[in-house]
Amino acid sequence: MPPDATAPTHPVAHTRPFGSLQISYDERLLQPRDWTTAQSYWAADLMGTAPEGPVLELCAGAGHIGLLAVATTPRDLVAVDVNPVACEYVARNAAAAGLVDRVEVRAGVIEDAIEPDERFAVVIADPPWVPHVETPRFPEDPLLAIDGGDDGLAIARSCVRAIGHHLAPGGSAVLQLGNNQQVASLTGLFTESGLCVRETRDYERGTLVRLDPV
Repeated sequence: MPPDATAPTHPVAHTRPFGSLQISYDERLLQPRDWTTAQSYWAADLMGTAPEGPVLELCAGAGHIGLLAVATTPRDLVAVDVNPVACEYVARNAAAAGLVDRVEVRAGVIEDAIEPDERFAVVIADPPWVPHVETPRFPEDPLLAIDGGDDGLAIARSCVRAIGHHLAPGGSAVLQLGNNQQVASLTGLFTESGLCVRETRDYERGTLVRLDPV
């Protein structure tokens, strides 16, 4: 008897290396990009001179960037994502990496997932930054993971505001954007949020921005 074509199908989990880690994800999440290990390593380097305290990862996806960043440090990680599926995979990947005791996963929008008085030594942010009209160029990627709204910066703005409010004095953030034009578009918000661009690093598929408190 042929299989029932109307029967629900379950997403198939895949596992791939990401730096020293093995990261699991499925089609509902963005596949980890190899180049983004640079964001992990930069954040890990900043932890060496950052004040005491945990690390915050915004728009965590499968958690690969934040997990790799803290893997060789004693820091705790708070990972935030609006997608419950992403949060399930962060927990799964933390357990696989032997980091489950140091990782707290929170599902929800950024503004609701962080308490007003919480401060973090380092913040990692990987928001969707593709303008909405350009998302059809990437049919293999889940829309929630790449759609940054009309100008690609809707979620990035939420991340910048959160960084400005929750970054500890003496701490640093590493924000991923699409290009330097997007960095320039956020200049006013950086200033309004009490942040300055300390350094940018350009890669073939994106730009990383180090933000420090003014």
